[in-house]
Amino acid sequence: MKHDKPLQEQQTAAPDQTVLTRPYAEISAKLHLLLHTGQLLMESGADSDRTVRDMMRVAAYMGIPEDRVHQHIMYTTLMLNINDETHSYTEFRKCKKHGINMTALSAVSKLTWRALAKNYTLEEFEQQLMAIKNRPRNYPFWLTALGAGAACGGFCKLFGGSWLDFFLTALCAFLGFYVKRLCTSYGFNIYAVIAITSFATTMLAWSTQFLTGTMNWYPLIACTLFLVPGIPLINAVDDLLNNFIVSGMTRAMNTLLVVGSMTFGIVIAIRLGNVADFTSVSLQPDTIYFSQAIAAAISSMGFSIIFNIPRRLLPVVAVGGIITVLLRNICVMQFGLSQAAGSFLGAAVVGLIALKAIHWFHTPNIILTIPSAIPMIPGVLLYRLLFAILNIQTITPSMLLDGLRSGILAIIIIIGIAIGVAIPNIFIHRYIEHNKQRTVEDLLARRYTSE
Repeated sequence: MKHDKPLQEQQTAAPDQTVLTRPYAEISAKLHLLLHTGQLLMESGADSDRTVRDMMRVAAYMGIPEDRVHQHIMYTTLMLNINDETHSYTEFRKCKKHGINMTALSAVSKLTWRALAKNYTLEEFEQQLMAIKNRPRNYPFWLTALGAGAACGGFCKLFGGSWLDFFLTALCAFLGFYVKRLCTSYGFNIYAVIAITSFATTMLAWSTQFLTGTMNWYPLIACTLFLVPGIPLINAVDDLLNNFIVSGMTRAMNTLLVVGSMTFGIVIAIRLGNVADFTSVSLQPDTIYFSQAIAAAISSMGFSIIFNIPRRLLPVVAVGGIITVLLRNICVMQFGLSQAAGSFLGAAVVGLIALKAIHWFHTPNIILTIPSAIPMIPGVLLYRLLFAILNIQTITPSMLLDGLRSGILAIIIIIGIAIGVAIPNIFIHRYIEHNKQRTVEDLLARRYTSE
């Protein structure tokens, strides 16, 4: 797209629709909206590649040539530069609060396409963007807490626990989620919140022995897994694979701090309860099929509620969770493949199915693939590594080696899951982007021919 007028054009008052066909008209407002879009995406759990793609689509809607937009994406900071032959505008934006809000990710993606198709004015675009930002969550807090409980209960069953263990785990995680909210409301440091929550939740799981008369190992293992940063883990690998090195390393370090905080809280709890290292408990599932399918569906939907995905997609994600877990179990237990290979194949199949499903359900593929793959995140293997490091002075060399082996296996599994769900972008990225770019060009062509 060619442009003949320099940045001074922003000083000229222009009609609303004309602004979209003059790249540098109201450039300050355009910079603001572009960065606001990127900030909302990053703070809602988008990976860096998606943030760049959606921001470039917004720039195209605003009439700014692609070769004039330069972005630098980091986990906590966004930098945007727009220039012509004689002028350059640069602006920064801090991303202050990171969470997971998949409804927001889906809504921003749809907004960028609507803005192109309907030629929104900048004011209309900003209004709709703010509406997305201020939209209340799809689920009340008590239901989100139930989702956290169900997610951990599903993990407990996937590890081989009984249905009694499932309900005990769900109850402890439900109450732990309220502890997390209480700590957050007092403005505690995020890592302190994680440590306190994991401590309280583990103590609750430990106390269930007074109800059943025996130590309930599986609730101890699974009750805090709603705190595991599954999406940041996957996003970290995705960023590194897509050459967003700084952002990927920052996400990875943040994930390590979260898991370390969880482990700190758990270790304090088991020390007070005089509990042996429970991460050595066998995680072999009791069956391959029926109960595992139910547990996978429950876990996927539970995490989806935490991630705030649209309600209409909960059954879809449940089916995706069943596919990933059953494929992994069949590959590992029937065909003797490694857990990493089984996890990769499960995630890959869902990633490929999502190529079609996104057109059926009109939603970005990450909304379908990541919640479906989350039940395969090897949180306990990461625990084993950190427990080995924390107890390095008292454990034997063989136990330390087992811990290191568990940590390496966990990293390999996470990489396998991330590559699996990203297969469409890895292998047919150019084809997908070509089709999207052609759609963008067609929409822009209609804009200019209608004038």
